[in-house]
Amino acid sequence: MAAVFYSPNNAIPLSLLPPRPFNLHSLFTCTSSLTTTKKTKCKHKPSLFLQNPSKSHLVQPLLTPQQFKDSNVSVDADTNCIDYANLLRISVRCGDVVLTKIIHSSLVKFEEEDVYLKNALIAAYIKLGCLNLAERVFDSLTSPDVVSYTAIISAFAKSNREREAFELFLEMRDLGIEPNEFTYVAILTACIRSLNLELGCQVHGLVIRLGYSSYIYVVNALMGLYSKCGLLEFVVLLFNAMSQRDIVSWNTVIACMVEQSMYDRAFEMYRELRRNECLIADHFTLSTLLAASSRCLAVREGQELHRYALKNGLHGNLSVNNALIGFYTKCGTLKNVVDVFERMPVKDVFSWTEMIVAYMEFGHVDLAMEIFNSMPERNSVSYNALLAGFSQNHEGFKALALFCRMLEGGMELTDFALTSVLNACGSMMERKISEQIHAFILKCGLKLNDHIETSLVDMCTRCGRMDDAEKIFHDLPLDHDNSIALTSMICAYARNGQPEEAISLFLVRHSEKSLVVDEVGLATILGVCGTLGILKLGEQIHCYAWKHGLMSDTGVGNAMISMYTKCGEMQSAVKTFEAMPTHDLVSWNGLLTCYVLHRQGDGALDTWAKMERLGVDPDSITCVLVISAYRHTSTNLVDCCQKFFSSMQSSYNVNPTSEHYAGFVGVLGYWGLLEEAEKIISAMPFEPKASVWHALLDGCRLHVNAIIGKRAMKNILSIVPQDPSTFILKSNLYSASGRWQCSELVRAEMREKGIRKIPGRSWIILGDKVHSFFARDKLHSQSKDIYSGLQILILECLKAGYVPDTSLVLHEVEEHQKKDFLFYHSAKLSVTFGLLMTRPGKPVRVMKNVLLCGDCHTFFKYVSVVTKRDIHVRDASGFHHFVNGKCSCGDNWC
Repeated sequence: MAAVFYSPNNAIPLSLLPPRPFNLHSLFTCTSSLTTTKKTKCKHKPSLFLQNPSKSHLVQPLLTPQQFKDSNVSVDADTNCIDYANLLRISVRCGDVVLTKIIHSSLVKFEEEDVYLKNALIAAYIKLGCLNLAERVFDSLTSPDVVSYTAIISAFAKSNREREAFELFLEMRDLGIEPNEFTYVAILTACIRSLNLELGCQVHGLVIRLGYSSYIYVVNALMGLYSKCGLLEFVVLLFNAMSQRDIVSWNTVIACMVEQSMYDRAFEMYRELRRNECLIADHFTLSTLLAASSRCLAVREGQELHRYALKNGLHGNLSVNNALIGFYTKCGTLKNVVDVFERMPVKDVFSWTEMIVAYMEFGHVDLAMEIFNSMPERNSVSYNALLAGFSQNHEGFKALALFCRMLEGGMELTDFALTSVLNACGSMMERKISEQIHAFILKCGLKLNDHIETSLVDMCTRCGRMDDAEKIFHDLPLDHDNSIALTSMICAYARNGQPEEAISLFLVRHSEKSLVVDEVGLATILGVCGTLGILKLGEQIHCYAWKHGLMSDTGVGNAMISMYTKCGEMQSAVKTFEAMPTHDLVSWNGLLTCYVLHRQGDGALDTWAKMERLGVDPDSITCVLVISAYRHTSTNLVDCCQKFFSSMQSSYNVNPTSEHYAGFVGVLGYWGLLEEAEKIISAMPFEPKASVWHALLDGCRLHVNAIIGKRAMKNILSIVPQDPSTFILKSNLYSASGRWQCSELVRAEMREKGIRKIPGRSWIILGDKVHSFFARDKLHSQSKDIYSGLQILILECLKAGYVPDTSLVLHEVEEHQKKDFLFYHSAKLSVTFGLLMTRPGKPVRVMKNVLLCGDCHTFFKYVSVVTKRDIHVRDASGFHHFVNGKCSCGDNWC
């Protein structure tokens, strides 16, 4: 239905003109000169804006036609152009669409078209949000000029009607109307919103050819286009070529660098801006850089930005405060977040939603719910933030309740909401609930995409539905980009203790199709490589990450450090850490872990000292690693360890847990202070877990203290009587004292209750295959060669002085049988296979899932002598590097 424009006496409908053709070929037709449109001057006599000035108060916003007729206000042919323009400005200022329509109805009666006034009318309608009316005015023009076209093109570009903006731009070029600088900004805005890089590049050519590249706002628009398309190098080239820059120029290049995760360069640009005395950073600059500080955990930079905001009066700006809440959520304390929020003079829905995210991030679910319930208004983002927070904090039932509430309220189900509720179901690990949610999604016919499919796969794997997860994954079409689902499936295999399947799936899918593996997928595969010790594949993935520019991702770097650490390449892990552009706490913890697993306590403590100098606050894991480092120092530093342990709560706000006590007891036990360790356990403010007593027992084994060891074992047996390791411990105690019948009864009880210990397993990676061995294992295809080679190796070691320690065999068998038990342990089989299958002089790398036994440890020292080969063994305690009859652990491991 056509819009109706009212005048005091009649109503005039205006219809739309036919649509304009889209002539792409004529877009860049070169014209010899710019076309100038001659303005039509208004012929009316000058008159007062109001015929009766005493009635001026009657011109109010939202003036109705009847009110207009009842008043003495006259908008007639005697009103001049300036009066009409002023009246249009008043209508915009007051937000009065009706008054604008009244003015429109008067302009329609003009004998001659006044383009100037029609352009003002178009601008008024656009500012009042009536684009359809502005378009009709434009269509009624017989001689639109560059201002007319620019206004409509700009409005279309900002209203998701980019194609129509392109058509108008083509039309004005066909008519010989040359664009001005504002037109170029408008059409580039359309290119930015539609990510039309090809057309934008052609417009760039026009800008250069017609001499508009000296206009700051035109170049800013070009930089905005290239920034949106991820072409940072073009943005920087344009920026460097500018003779003059405004704050928008700086903000554009900084925002582009942040978007490309080049945070150091972004902060350097900010420092350069600060050195410019003619310009000052505005709220957009601070908001962008605060977001960068959150992403790369740049604590000091973020705090500096906060100080700048306070100093320059930007602390009251809404966007700056919202960015500060996000920054302190990631890089501060909850108190920092609350202080910013409470001091905000103005809050919007985003501010409240950010507070929900903050409370959820810090684990305060109840406070997040209070914020949600007290919000003056809510939108779908608020609901989704609360739903995601429940999922993040493993509040599955609350998440489901909120999801049902959203359904009852008729809220639109976004991908974010569906993935959140699927993740919540996964965290609950309830098979039936996961099946119900799965059925709901299928029944409602909700469109599945990568994110939902990935969440479905993840939920199924967490709820014991691996078969369903595999079916969903394998049912995806091969031509579909299912890299996210592939990542989820790899993660599922890794999480469910199936690392070989994870590697196999990755290699098969990667060979079938050149899949783009994202950061999460790379981190997962690197984790699997570390678990299995597949160094070669890990190095290949490292190259892949460099090639695809993923090394700037902190998560990938952290996974790389972990992979090299677990594969025994300590120097490569350290180099990876040093090459990372940014570090988070996980990065530092990864480096500490590297030193601790390789028994380099001094290196770990040096790293901790550097963390303190840089102001990196430790978490609970950091403290466990620092305490553990004192077991592997070159000198006895127990006093320093005691001081650190005692200051954890006061200095770092970390409350000691059983893990910290176990670590400290392990340090005391390692250095022979067993009585002090037992006193520490007795003085604990809570009941010690079995791990604490195990730490004491390890110290007793190391220093052969049977009295304290028996007390430790007694406590372990009472704390976890049904644990498989407890049954094994009890059986071994009986065996060690010669009570074989009692030992067998314990093992019979285990069989009766279906309790099984984790079997000792060793494996070695050769080529692209994992070769696994168990004790006395003969399932390997080359077992005959392995056993023959091992017998020769044993004879050579016996000649060199090796004496089997049969006291470690806790079975009631003859002495020669005890030797057979010792000789064919899984680690010995793996090392022998490695020696047979690798070239002379090459090191042999073997992984073991439990502690290396004492006899194997002694045997490998002799093997390193008789074969002149380095033997690397990773067990549950860390790494053993056997060279020339010596081990890197110093024969002290447990």
